[in-house]
Amino acid sequence: MPKLTVINRAGEESTIDADNGLSVMEAIRDNGFDELLALCGGCCSCATCHIHVDGEWTDKLPPISADEDDLLDSSDHRNATSRLSCQIQMTAALDGLKVTIAPED
Repeated sequence: MPKLTVINRAGEESTIDADNGLSVMEAIRDNGFDELLALCGGCCSCATCHIHVDGEWTDKLPPISADEDDLLDSSDHRNATSRLSCQIQMTAALDGLKVTIAPED
């Protein structure tokens, strides 16, 4: 089972187990991180699951889609490592992925 390290908005770091095939958003939500709203439930239509991916992982992720890119443009906190956590599926290749929950817009 892949491990996922999550840094919350207070800067606290936690490492959680994430089942293969779950989205990063589902893994974060299912492990009690309330600050990741994920209002659309993972449909890539709201950007409330915005995260910043640790720089060493950005090249290991699937490419960003046009829809995801457009939604991230609506965030005041977008940066070069911004992604929507609902669009990243956990796999063994992502074991150790480290993300930070973006500030709320």
